Formats: sequence, structure tokens, C-alpha cells
Amino acid sequence: MKRLLAIAAAVLCIAAASDPAERLTDPAQEARARVLFREVRCLVCQNESIDDSSAELASDLRRLVREEIKAGKSDNQIRAHLTDRYGEFVLLKPAFSWSNAVLWGAPVLVVVAGLALLIANFRNRPADEALSPDEEAAVRRLSED
Repeated sequence: MKRLLAIAAAVLCIAAASDPAERLTDPAQEARARVLFREVRCLVCQNESIDDSSAELASDLRRLVREEIKAGKSDNQIRAHLTDRYGEFVLLKPAFSWSNAVLWGAPVLVVVAGLALLIANFRNRPADEALSPDEEAAVRRLSED
């Protein structure tokens, strides 16, 4: 039963994502649009492309991409428009930037710094010193009680 529901949901998503009324008349432009659809994240579903999503916002984004393709904009211009409007999160594979590198590299740097501090702490520990006679007497008294 679960399998049947999953298949039905998948068919619904695919059917919603490829509504014939929305398609461009030029097959080359429609192919470009489909490639872009797979690169753009549905902001409602978040882990699906707008090509796979049946959300209303995904439909709006598909329409926007098709309109921009009709207007003669390049793929890079369309991506730039989407990221200006929705932020870099809208792209399933964001472009490399130093801010992304810092975001992904910071946890590694924190772990390396923590390990370095841990090693330095163990190396700089003072050697165990012997107890003074007064301290030994105090320990004996505590252990006798």
C-alpha cells in the first residue's frame, strides 16, 4: 500500500511539473528550460528541483524561467535573476565563492584548532611532583578516618 502511494505521489509530481499548457513552443527553448528546472531548488520542498516539485511556488518559478527564456536571456542571466531575488539557496548547486568556502571550511578549521589545542595542552602539562612531607601526612590522616 505504501509503495502504491509513493508511486502515485511521484506520478502526480511529474504530471504537475510537466503541464503541456505551460510548455514553450520552441523545443530547443523548452529543453533549455528543463535543464534550468533541474538546477533550481523548490523553496517550499527544499530538497527537490522545481522540475520535480508540484508546489505552487515551483510552478511560478517554472513560468518565470520560461518567460525569461522567451525574452532571450541567457542561462547565466536567468540564474543571476533568481539568486538576486531568492538568494543563492535557490540553486541546487551554488557557484563557488569565498563565502561558501568559509562556510564549508570553518568546521574543519575548528576541529583542527581543537586538536592542536588538545595536543598542546598535553605536551605542556607539568610533570607530577612528589608530595611534600606535610602533604603526605595529611593524606595519611584522611585515609585513616
